[in-house]
Amino acid sequence: MTLSWEELIVDCRDFSALSKWWAVALGWNVVDEDEDGVELQNPDGSKPTLLFLNVPEAKTVKNRLHLDFVPDDQTAEVERLIALGATRLDIGQGERSWVVLADPEGNEFCVLSARPSGVEAD
Repeated sequence: MTLSWEELIVDCRDFSALSKWWAVALGWNVVDEDEDGVELQNPDGSKPTLLFLNVPEAKTVKNRLHLDFVPDDQTAEVERLIALGATRLDIGQGERSWVVLADPEGNEFCVLSARPSGVEAD
């Protein structure tokens, strides 16, 4: 048996607004949108996609799962994301090579330091 990762579901209060934010932040395309949710996909067509769905409750605790991103220029990318509406978070990480941010609904994600070509993150 083989599993293939299809999509990551993002529970939110306003799927329309949050999916638009992530589409701009990632440069991804809307591939499906209806009254129930919005699905984003990398322009290269790769999986997984991100599917944004409304839930009645607000986020109340630290996410148990979060996304990590590797930019070419960490400082510039953090500044860009903050200008788009992300906020810097201190979740007790101390001095690290990554920066913890939250999207407009408070979902944590990390911007890692740039990696030399061909080097994978730990």
